[in-house]
Amino acid sequence: MLTAVRELQVALLAVLLLGGFMTKVWRVLRTRSLAAAMDPAALFPLRLRGPMVAAMGAIEFGLGVALIVTARRFGTVNQGLPATVVRVCAVLFFLVAMAALNETRQRRPEAGCGCFGEFSDTPIGWRTITRSGVLATAAALTIGLPPLRMPSSPITAELWLAVLAFELSLLAFLSPELGEVLVRLGYSEPCEVRSLPAGRTLTALHSSSQWRRYASQISAAAPADVWREGCWRFVVYPGVARDRRVDIVFAVYLQARRPPIRVAVLDADTDEILGRPELAAAGRN
Repeated sequence: MLTAVRELQVALLAVLLLGGFMTKVWRVLRTRSLAAAMDPAALFPLRLRGPMVAAMGAIEFGLGVALIVTARRFGTVNQGLPATVVRVCAVLFFLVAMAALNETRQRRPEAGCGCFGEFSDTPIGWRTITRSGVLATAAALTIGLPPLRMPSSPITAELWLAVLAFELSLLAFLSPELGEVLVRLGYSEPCEVRSLPAGRTLTALHSSSQWRRYASQISAAAPADVWREGCWRFVVYPGVARDRRVDIVFAVYLQARRPPIRVAVLDADTDEILGRPELAAAGRN
């Protein structure tokens, strides 16, 4: 049974690594912005996040392909050195990921891991960190494994399926992304209790037409205030309009994709509404 468990890990790890790479690429292509995939590089200075995201994607893709290539005869060259090197690198990758996730959780508790693109926006918790540890253990089990082969009998095939079902169930339990997948399949939790990181709200706002319309009036790079009421998150930026100090208030609906956005401009001293008085309605909905 141990042999069956070890043999399954190579294929499973390769699929997860390539799947993580593809979801990140899809998110970047869909949003047309590398910033949408920068959560995994949140610990680095802003100028280094783009190169780090590209490097992590290349490592995921390279390890996934290398695990597949070295799983058969090529991996046995020089007493299995190519396969051993690749599998040790996979162990180190998941161990580094586990440490980085733990550090990110402490420094930026609202950030998602970005492991599987837009499915991984849930704040990092113990399940995500444990999952990386489980995958590091799975990679370690593959070290020294002979070339993979097809099941030699129906009993062996059934054993493989049983082990695969157990391991997939374990990974599903350790994956917050499962909730997002269920949402995409049709389930939708009430918006009042929906968990959506503030960073994702700001990303959606900054890519919207409403932001472009008022960007020239905004006088600060960071919002002055951010808060949530029911199904809406309100973001306030200081600005100047017609030589008057104003507060530009954006209301962003808590929705994962293409959220509705409302805008109002208020006098900074009197709170008089100067334009687009639609936020009152947003706050009541």
